[in-house]
Amino acid sequence: MSQTELLQQLATMSTEARNPASANLDKLNSLAIVSLINQADHAVAPALIPCLPQVAKAVDAIVEAFARGGRLIYLGAGTSGRLGILDAAECPPTFSVPANQVVALIAGGTTAIQQAVEGAEDSPELAVAELTAINFSQNDVLVGIAASGRTPYVLGALAYGRKLGVTTVAISCNASGPILAAADIAICAEVGPEVLTGSTRMKAGTAQKMLLNMLSTAAMVRSGKVYQNLMVDLHASNQKLEARAVRIVMQATDCDSVTANAALQQAGMSAKLAILLVLTGQDLASCQQALATSKGFVSKALEAE
Repeated sequence: MSQTELLQQLATMSTEARNPASANLDKLNSLAIVSLINQADHAVAPALIPCLPQVAKAVDAIVEAFARGGRLIYLGAGTSGRLGILDAAECPPTFSVPANQVVALIAGGTTAIQQAVEGAEDSPELAVAELTAINFSQNDVLVGIAASGRTPYVLGALAYGRKLGVTTVAISCNASGPILAAADIAICAEVGPEVLTGSTRMKAGTAQKMLLNMLSTAAMVRSGKVYQNLMVDLHASNQKLEARAVRIVMQATDCDSVTANAALQQAGMSAKLAILLVLTGQDLASCQQALATSKGFVSKALEAE
């Protein structure tokens, strides 16, 4: 794409427009600057409301992918890619899923996590190569993330996904973003111009983070990783998480810490099993069978008692 074409494209994007409210940003004192940023951030959550039906549709697709052994794959460049990495990295400790169940790819690879890799986001071919390297297939769901909605790296990935028959999702903060038309499910959070013109790590980044939180959390809830509102499938890999597991069992069963600790030890630190042990009074094998029959849903296992 020529510079003239790119300038024309950027001119249509709300995230690239100047924000009248911050026209004198460079003349403000510190309190005025952060107050202005805070005021702008208040517009983010309401901007997501119109796209919630599409978010829910994407969640349903992810749940179906998980059920058939597929993966949730995030892909983006710059801030968008880093946000995908952040969300993917949190899934194993929070929900005890395998590290390869939620995967994040960023243009430029691991180097790009901490510093920009020039030109990587301009390569659709790079996205295809990276997806091929992780054995991308019809079982997966691909979520392409680009605040601008025009990143070639993301467009290349979405086109490749649709060619393979993969369910594709696009997240953008510009209604004119080409990635929205390139995906099966289009999620557009129109947050408008940034306080610092074009700095989409701000409101747009916040919107993207909120959307990714929704996608992964809701999909995990729908996949049996939660009981009530408790993260009963957490991986207790350190002292803080072990204490949290004890607290979760206590909260779910109204038992004391001694009972919770004993149940967790018997259950191999599985909060799910510990909860069933306490609430049903059954032996470990029976609780394991009940959980297997209910496909991991604690509430369904209890209802079957």
